[in-house]
Amino acid sequence: MTRVLLLAALTACLIGSARAVDPPKANPFINGPQSATDDKKDSSKETTRSAKVAHIKLKGDLDEAPVSGESLFGPPAENFQSKLNRIRKVANDSSVKALYIELGEFEAGFGKLNELKKAIGEVRAAGKKTFAYGESLTAKSYLLGLACDKLILPESGDLMLTGLRAEVSFYKDLLDKVKLKADVLKVGDYKSAVEPFLSDKMSAANREQIESMLDDNFDHELVGWIRKARPGRHWTADQVKAMIDQGPFTAKKAANLGLVDDVAYSDELESIFAKAIGSEKATILKDYGKAKAEELDFGNPFAMLSALGGKKAAKESKNPKIAVVYAVGGIASGKSGSSPLQGASVGSDTLVAAIRQADKDETVKAIVLRVDSPGGSALASDLIWRALKQCKKPVVASMGDVAASGGYYISMPAKKIFAEPGTITGSIGVFGMKLVTGELEKWAGLKTVVITRGKNTGVSSMTFPWSDSERAAMTEYIHETYAQFIDKTLAGRQGAGQKMTREELVKLAGGRVWTGRQAKANGLVDELGTLNDAIASAKTFAGIDPKKEMELLTLPKTPSFLDRLMEGDVDIPFMSSYQSALLKLPGADKAIRALAPFLRTANDPAKAMLPFRIEIK
Repeated sequence: MTRVLLLAALTACLIGSARAVDPPKANPFINGPQSATDDKKDSSKETTRSAKVAHIKLKGDLDEAPVSGESLFGPPAENFQSKLNRIRKVANDSSVKALYIELGEFEAGFGKLNELKKAIGEVRAAGKKTFAYGESLTAKSYLLGLACDKLILPESGDLMLTGLRAEVSFYKDLLDKVKLKADVLKVGDYKSAVEPFLSDKMSAANREQIESMLDDNFDHELVGWIRKARPGRHWTADQVKAMIDQGPFTAKKAANLGLVDDVAYSDELESIFAKAIGSEKATILKDYGKAKAEELDFGNPFAMLSALGGKKAAKESKNPKIAVVYAVGGIASGKSGSSPLQGASVGSDTLVAAIRQADKDETVKAIVLRVDSPGGSALASDLIWRALKQCKKPVVASMGDVAASGGYYISMPAKKIFAEPGTITGSIGVFGMKLVTGELEKWAGLKTVVITRGKNTGVSSMTFPWSDSERAAMTEYIHETYAQFIDKTLAGRQGAGQKMTREELVKLAGGRVWTGRQAKANGLVDELGTLNDAIASAKTFAGIDPKKEMELLTLPKTPSFLDRLMEGDVDIPFMSSYQSALLKLPGADKAIRALAPFLRTANDPAKAMLPFRIEIK
């Protein structure tokens, strides 16, 4: 009855809104092959000497989590793989002569950046021109633009190329002001996830690992890539570094130095593209390959209910497949989810069910685990590890921007692990932490009286710090969990063919974080490569030609809007305005994202989590 009433109320709300405004129109764009009517319209307007240029905009952090195909409030959401597929589609579309990448505020990590560069490289290898245009370029959007034949800025644009910067915020003084205290247990000198809550400065061990990663990415992902992308300049590494030290740059200065290729406004792009292609005219296909929103009859409540329930799942084919299981976000017990404040989360229940589904599906021949996670709950990570370990089919892991701590842990059953050169990985370590609210409660006038039977009943109490007995018990717990992490990592690495002793592994552990390039050198991962490389490897393990085209089964499946609504896992737009306002407060987004992993795993005694929230930009 509750479900029916909720459906009726929501439908009435939507219908009422629809009467006040015109029904939304489908977005005009080209999505692959056009209809016959569209072809006739095009042919009447364009000459045979007009070249089609596919336009794709890239901005934000490009989340990798699977998305729903429903389009109730606009076009279906896109994820990182959707963007990659649209770029690769250009390479195989004979009607398109060039690719135009519009660069927005790009926030993805070096892992996704490298995959995008390779996808653009596939378009170039197909003999097609590639162009990039942005009004203001950050270091990462600039590096992506360099993958194209021509990089263009408007005259008033800028290039914020100043090097790489890692920021780690410390919260101890803030906690002191609000009468909160972090009670912490950890294993490993480098396991510094809790450091910002205990100190107002960076430890020597933490500084060492951050500087090591920053040096590696600066030398290879920044300086090295600029030199490789500008071979005609014959720049030395020192010359590139000297230029970086002059930044930021106006568009004119960047062009004079050879950092960008042209200075022009967006209205001039078509003529620039046409000239470069050798055509009389160029026609830009806006949002090429992007799925469009379905037109809904807002006056039909049954159509609305159908849309709320999502599209009817297409019947799975009997063709052989490779399953790609996505683990995106912090790892926690229960179901996966997402929120504007805390971002995506990997729920152990959801992922274990997806893994078992793939293993039982007779059409699935191998499984690829795609990881973009800083870790989280040690318990949830272990449950996911167990499900993968039990798989009868070969498992290959592919690491995106981040696969650290719990994200590294769940990769251990893989026969082979692929990482990008700039992936943040490793962080083999465990800690326990709780925020003690006793002083805050006392300041607010609250008094707590405790009656207990048993020495360690206060282990989970937020009011009091751990007693000596509780601390001793928790210390043993944390150390046993860490030993379990080491054991399973060693077994996984040796099972993948790495000749590694426990003593050698322990030296690489202790919570230390590595780039993918460093991890490969140390045997923590097996190969440097993309998701496609991991899929090809999975085919090989399954006895299939790695070049054979195969269907991909994406898991876990995304629940419909209605399913999420009924489970209380969706934000109604008019109910979430306070969240947007909160995120706009200076520094609020940084503090919230730092606290989010701890909030998700508040009830888990041991946490296998990335040792700090690091932003390299």
